[in-house]
Amino acid sequence: MASINDLILKQVQSATSGVNIPADIKNKVLGGLSDSVLGSLTQTAAKAGGLDQIKNLLTGKADAASSPITALAGKLFDKNILSKLNLGALAGTLKGLVPKVMAGLGGIFKDQDGDGDVDLNDILMSLKGKSGGAASILGALGGLFGKRR
Repeated sequence: MASINDLILKQVQSATSGVNIPADIKNKVLGGLSDSVLGSLTQTAAKAGGLDQIKNLLTGKADAASSPITALAGKLFDKNILSKLNLGALAGTLKGLVPKVMAGLGGIFKDQDGDGDVDLNDILMSLKGKSGGAASILGALGGLFGKRR
């Protein structure tokens, strides 16, 4: 089973495949973009209503380009990586990849528990191979975002 980190990295690699990133900073850029997306998801999960926002984004029900999760990921990427690298026009190109990465995460989850819809439990089952119960959902979600219950 793929973890959320694996899925994010796959989307980052896909989004950046056509961009000429200097070799000496490529790992920093890819890692920073991945960390920014994960950071945005983590911060959103901690907010009231955040889990619903994440669910809607990851199931393709929310438009990634206008999502506050995407906006936060862009701000984190700009603040933590791009502003420190002095990349000129390339920085704008790279920041423009954030919505593409987020859109790539949307719609990749399917109904896993057979209840006819895609919900948080389905996402967690896909990512962690676990099922059932609020305790297992919260525990798995905490593990996904680096928190232990």
